Order: sequence, then C-alpha cells, then structure tokens
Amino acid sequence: MTRYDGAGAMTSGSLPWKDGCSAMSCDVIVVGAGIGGLTAAAHLVAQGYQVLVLEKYLIPGGSGGYFEREGYRFDVGASMIFGLGQQGTTNLLTRALASVAEKVASIPDPVQVHYHLPEGLNVRVHRDYDRFLGELQARFPHERRGIQTFYGECWQVFNYLNSMELKSLEEIGYLTRVFFDQPFSCLGLARYLPVNAGAVARRYIRDPHLLRFIDMECYCWSVVPADRTPMINAGMVFSDRHYGGINYPVGGVGQIAQALERGITRLGSQVRYGARVKEMLFNSRGQCTGVKLANGEQLLARAVISNATRWDTFGRLVPAERTPAAEVRWRSRYQPSPSFLSLHLGVHRSLIPPDTDVHHILLDQWTQLEASLGTLFISIPTLLDPSVAPLDRHILHAFSPTTMAQWQGLDPADYTRQKQVWADSVITRLEQLFPGVREAIAFQEVGTPRTHRRFLGRMDGTYGPIPRGTPLGLLGMPFNKTAIPRLYCVGDSTFPGQGLNAVAFSGIACGHKVAVDLRS
Repeated sequence: MTRYDGAGAMTSGSLPWKDGCSAMSCDVIVVGAGIGGLTAAAHLVAQGYQVLVLEKYLIPGGSGGYFEREGYRFDVGASMIFGLGQQGTTNLLTRALASVAEKVASIPDPVQVHYHLPEGLNVRVHRDYDRFLGELQARFPHERRGIQTFYGECWQVFNYLNSMELKSLEEIGYLTRVFFDQPFSCLGLARYLPVNAGAVARRYIRDPHLLRFIDMECYCWSVVPADRTPMINAGMVFSDRHYGGINYPVGGVGQIAQALERGITRLGSQVRYGARVKEMLFNSRGQCTGVKLANGEQLLARAVISNATRWDTFGRLVPAERTPAAEVRWRSRYQPSPSFLSLHLGVHRSLIPPDTDVHHILLDQWTQLEASLGTLFISIPTLLDPSVAPLDRHILHAFSPTTMAQWQGLDPADYTRQKQVWADSVITRLEQLFPGVREAIAFQEVGTPRTHRRFLGRMDGTYGPIPRGTPLGLLGMPFNKTAIPRLYCVGDSTFPGQGLNAVAFSGIACGHKVAVDLRS
C-alpha cells in the first residue's frame, strides 16, 4: 500500500505523482478514506481522473476498517456485509471493486441473523428465502398471508432497483437513459420514495408482536423502527440478503477498503495517511478550491468530496458563515444517530459450538429497543473465517447503542471504571447465549463513543443520521452535490443512508456526478 508520514512526505514504495495531479493540485480531493470516499475515488480514477484521498488515520476503511491486537484482527464495525454478491446490479461493493480491477474473496453466511427477542420470539433469517418465511410463518400462523405479502412487496422494490444500473439521481442524462430503458421500474420506485416500511407492514399485518419484529428487522441496520425506515432501503436489505446474500470478506471487513486502495494507487492516484484536513479553501466566487491540512499545507483541486459526516463538514471544515441554508434545514429534520459501546473479545474456541450462527441480536424488553445498551448486536466472524484470530480462539464482538453525553466529563480514572462497568453488563447478558463466557475471555478491549470520535473523526462517534420525526421515506435525504460550488458530500449522511452497501451507492453516485460536472 502507498503510505505517507504525518508531514506529507512519501514513504518508500509509494507512486510518484502523475502530471495531472501535482503535489499542489489535482482533479479531485477526497476527504476521508471510508468506503464512501474510496468508492467515489475508484469511480473517478477508473475514468482517468487524478484523485488524492486524504485520511487522518493510518489505514483505510473508517467504520469499515479493522485493528489488530495480539494475533486478532477485529472489524471496527459490523461484519454483516451486503453488496459482495455476484449477480444483478445491487452488488455495489463488488461493482466498486471491479471498477479498479479488484475483487475480494468472501465466504457466504447461511444465516443473516439469529434474533433472540422478548416473549421467546427466536427467529433465524436464513439465506434461503422460503426457509426464512416458513420459520416466521410457523411462529405467526395467523399472519401467514400478511407475512407473504409484506416481504413480497419488499421483493417488488428490490426488483425495481435490481433492473437498472444505479448511478447519480442528480444527473439528468442518467435519469433520462434509465427511464427510457426501464420506465416501469422508475415509476415504481418513484411511488415508494415517500413511503416508510412501517406503513406498508401495517397494511397487511395486525399482530403487535409481529409488527415489533419488523421494527427490529429495520432497527438492526437503520437504527430506527419501521415507521421511520424508508421502504426503498427496507426493500433492498430484506431481499438482497436472500439474493446476493451476506458474505464475509476473507481476512476481515477491512479487506474491502484495502482492495479499493490498491486499485486506486495502481491506476496512478494516491491515498495519503496521517493527513488531517483542517478546513476547506474557497475563492472569491465562493467555490471550493481545495483544502488546508493541520500542518498548514494547502492542496488545490477542481472538485472536493467530503467523506466526513455533514455535521463535521458544515461547521468544522466549512465555517458556519458559509454553511448553506439547505444544510441548516436538513439538520432541523435529521439528527446524529447514537454511537456504540463496542466490546471486542477473544474467547477460547471451546466456548462457541461449531453450529452457532455468526450474527445474533438480543433484546430483553421491547420498551428498550432504542435505549442505551437495550439492543445487543453480536458477531462471531471466526465461525466463517478462523484466520482472523489465533487458532484456539474465537472473536466475539458485542456492541450496543450509547450516546456521547453518557461518556463526557469523565476524568481518566472514572472513564476507565465506567468502561469496565458497562463491559461487565454486556458480558452478563452474553451469558444468556454463551454460558461461561466470562471465564472464557482471553482478550478484551472496550470502545466507546469517545473511541469512535477519536479514530473515525466522526462527531460524537455517530454512525450517521436518523430522522427527528417520521420522514417522508427517502425524500429528506440529501444527494451528493452541495449548495457550495465544487463541494460534494459522500457517505452515510447522503442518499441513501447507513450501511456499507448504501455508502457504496453514495460513492458510485458521487463519482458519477463529479465526473459529469468536471466534463461540463
């Protein structure tokens, strides 16, 4: 990989700048090497543009990255990966990798998630759609038809998406072409743009326990219940898990970002590490012309893409006096999602039976669905890929929502004590699924919102926006182009939202829009 030191000097093994991208200027600067930023960069590099990606940390990926400790390779975020399928057009991570002639080997997961919910509601979401539907219908036989119809409508949305090449909805030429090629799919999707999944579910389903289950089905990736989850996003997730499937990258989730970086650098562009962007630069006409780094260095470009959150972009990188009114209005409708308490454990291999599912979600009371430490997410990636841990160990990653407010104002000693208290609480709950887990722990590391803020550079450690009230589906989510000329945003605070496959969509759309604008 190409690496840079904190002062901006190239280290050994890096590529020289090409004529089109000098040390002072290039076609496009991307701020942040998260999956959205890397995907946008890959799309542009594949079309011949010179791109400079600036990353404050030492490796790529952001919340789709990794860290290594004592022979373990831990995924920073979730390991439930959509978008690595090999068919259709919704396999957006596969498409992003292919754009720079890269691919990542992956292992299919036969069960997306095993739910352990109140009132003894235990359901496994099998990769096989009929098997999943059958298991859910056996639990709710009186809602057999409603289940079939609701998830069938999700398939209808997915089929609309999967019939077209997904690019920027801001680009008129693309919209014209895709409407000419797939008019019925375009009209069908337009009908669902203002619709949320909860409204669709209530058309067909009456059982309150089943409706709560669908809330959890949405919450586990959108961090809000079904009434606040766009139907288009739900249609994508609830169907693609049975179509392209959940696939774990061999070597860990961080392999996706590393492969994108390889492709970007092999084609002559650069990813620069230890490069913290302090502010955007503007000319007298209000156009964004580049960035200024924390070390004082100024870099110029024809366009700038921010992979920071919109809260970090507008208010930190862009001063408040330049923040467009559209961004202020958006903040009145959306707020940062919670961050997470992450417990990364290495446990003795004998603790986990070999037929255990990889992903689990545990909730003890429905009223705690959105509460701090209410919903517990669990991932055991070594059941698919043992290579990411020592031979006699499993990785057990447990994480649950929490807010920065619960971690501020603590001195170092109190902060350390609170981390251990909260970790002990999570371990106690893990005992419900894995008796003896406390005694089986060989390694433990705890991450908090402060950890996520520090290493991921995200305000309050948030993982993206959530609506303040009931949104009009996806209509409230902003696209990539901002009101500031030559400045674009990419990532989970742009259309269509959170998740690696969603931010890959954002990256592809952003790269497409920037390329069109640069040619005009």
